[in-house]
Amino acid sequence: MLDLYHARNSVKDLGSEYGVSEVTIYKWIKKFIPIHSGKGSLALKELVEIQMENLRLKQKLEILKKAMVIFAKK
Repeated sequence: MLDLYHARNSVKDLGSEYGVSEVTIYKWIKKFIPIHSGKGSLALKELVEIQMENLRLKQKLEILKKAMVIFAKK
């Protein structure tokens, strides 16, 4: 569907031809079209996954810091 969109088909035409709502197609475009920057490109989905992993690692780091304080007191 995204390839057809990139081939200059309108979202309205794609939606009516394939029976998919325009809102859904716009969500797919937002989710899977890469975001370009000077350092490369990522799809929104990949960016969200990286942010979630970053948050998880920050939480682990905080737990380890607290454990170090506890063990340093012993």
